[in-house]
Amino acid sequence: MQQMIIKNIRFLMQIDESGRRRVCGEEMKRVSSLEDAYLVIRDGKIAAYGKMDDYRFDETEYQIIDATGRFVFPAFCDSHTHIVYAASRESEFVDKINGLSYVEIAERGGGILNSAKRLHDTPEEELCKQAMCRVRECMGFGTGALEIKSGYGLSLEDELKMLRVIRRIKEEAGIAVRSTFLAAHAIPAEYKANPDGYVDLIVKEMIPIVGKEDLADYIDVFCDEGFFTVPQTERILEEGAKYGLIPKIHANELALSGGIQVGVRHGALSVDHLEHTGDAEIEELLQSETMPALLPGAAFFLGMNYPPARKMIDAGLSVALASDYNPGSSPSGNMKFVMSLAAIKMKMLPEEILNAVTLNGAYAMGLEKEYGSITVGKKASVVITKPMPSFAYFMYAYTSDLVEHVLF
Repeated sequence: MQQMIIKNIRFLMQIDESGRRRVCGEEMKRVSSLEDAYLVIRDGKIAAYGKMDDYRFDETEYQIIDATGRFVFPAFCDSHTHIVYAASRESEFVDKINGLSYVEIAERGGGILNSAKRLHDTPEEELCKQAMCRVRECMGFGTGALEIKSGYGLSLEDELKMLRVIRRIKEEAGIAVRSTFLAAHAIPAEYKANPDGYVDLIVKEMIPIVGKEDLADYIDVFCDEGFFTVPQTERILEEGAKYGLIPKIHANELALSGGIQVGVRHGALSVDHLEHTGDAEIEELLQSETMPALLPGAAFFLGMNYPPARKMIDAGLSVALASDYNPGSSPSGNMKFVMSLAAIKMKMLPEEILNAVTLNGAYAMGLEKEYGSITVGKKASVVITKPMPSFAYFMYAYTSDLVEHVLF
């Protein structure tokens, strides 16, 4: 439908005509809204909005949605996922119940290496079919923009297979999709005694092909204890920069790894996870344009400490929230649940959470000019809830399905 009006909206949330790219610190506590509002959509973009007292439209020219009792806000921007994978890993879930750690499972050939073997054995068409089911699931939960990483290939052939699948998803999904090259996700078994040899493969063979074929928007490295070191990360980022690949770093999930600092030095768009973050890391981020992206689903699933969101925001940082949808440590793309975890476990306020999953999430994907706020001219990617007593109820009722419609 080219022209649509959503009317009688109980609250239209996250209105922003300021042109700001992200929301930081104390400002994250504030969300602009209109009570008893309408929203006009033309040609897929936000054309106008206002109070129902000022509603003057010939409804015969529009598709009308009556949102009485409902909230409307921008669709979620999920800036960190691993949706392209070949099979679930519930056997490792049982291993975790039996007391094995993430690192112990990885050392036994599980984790990322397990997913890499399964992906190698799965045809590209089947891989795409499985991934598209997960993408549609996320869309149904309210996600309107999605970042997807490679990283379960760990060989030139299989990394390219993953990136081709992500390119197909970009073309077919009907939402904004960004692609991230993450061959530096784990050290393959054959390079266990020679990790620098695998870095050579990434730098000398993989990145040039990915760059020349324009298969990725970003480049990522798992810079953490037991995975890739700071010097290895720098080599990979420097080569990626030659092909215009902007960094997004897995950092400080398992230890104070230096991943935040290396990300900032290389102009990373975001540094993600950050379960281990101290004063030095926060100060480094405050002096940068890098977005801290927090993934509470992984901390929840692995039984780890949560990132210090409260400390970050109180220090003046911006914060994004993402799902980390993957088969090993966060098998869910439900951003509503991520929002509930942020409130319950990280003590973020409802307004801070909305900023984190909309405009700040869009920033962490380079999409803030088109997504993340109710702004005239931006993409009309919005969630219409079921009737709710308040916005806080959306996070409070953490298992309730409160998304009624999602427009893309």
